[in-house]
Amino acid sequence: MSQPRERVVLVTGGADGIGRRIAQTFAAAGDAVHVCDSSASAIDALVVETPTITATVADVASASDADRVYADLAQRHDRLDVLINNAGIAGPTAAVEDVADADWDRCIAVDLSGTFYMTRRAVPMLRKSAAGVIINIASTAALFGYPLRSPYAASKWGMIGLTKTWAMELGPEGIRVNAICPGSVEGERIDAVIERDAKARGTSPEDTRNIYLRQTSMRTFISCEDIAAMALFLASADAKRVSGQAIAVDGHTEGLSNSQ
Repeated sequence: MSQPRERVVLVTGGADGIGRRIAQTFAAAGDAVHVCDSSASAIDALVVETPTITATVADVASASDADRVYADLAQRHDRLDVLINNAGIAGPTAAVEDVADADWDRCIAVDLSGTFYMTRRAVPMLRKSAAGVIINIASTAALFGYPLRSPYAASKWGMIGLTKTWAMELGPEGIRVNAICPGSVEGERIDAVIERDAKARGTSPEDTRNIYLRQTSMRTFISCEDIAAMALFLASADAKRVSGQAIAVDGHTEGLSNSQ
């Protein structure tokens, strides 16, 4: 895979889960990686494990925090080559009539508004790059309806709309914008989602997990490494004509009905 060395890469939500693996994958490829994350302890652990990565504690749902991330980045680098909007939360598992205002507002604020705030500040720096790239980490929830997950589905569908809109706006300047749509990713986050879903439906976590597995043709969850590998490809010169796409990495999701 051909790609320039010493790119400057910013990963939001980069201290844990998918974001952590993405950050470490780009760092291993020789890139200068900066992450932001709301968890100071997760950032500390990441930097200890991968000392070449720099970081800012920030909540992307705050426009002022987004400004602070870019102020930190600008002290280290005069440009940005790759922005990966990964920060996100699962939101509540509840029927639409039971979703609390605060739960709706927080999920939209982090997953959708955070993507907007971080991208708005990134564009002037990306214009200084020879090949600017934005990668939004969406979800297969952006490709189907997702019962009991209204805020999450709304935020991820919104990310696809932003991806296609920004690809049109920024394409004439050579900035590419794509989205990755992961399926269920092995780890603590999907385990917690399954626990909540099982409780809401009155089923066991094991039965609910099997429902999730049957949603995919390959009957499998995916790994953080799967997403990191796709991100590395989309940021590379090998993907120089790929823009405006929502690419599923999911074992082929057939639907998200969450039913037997």
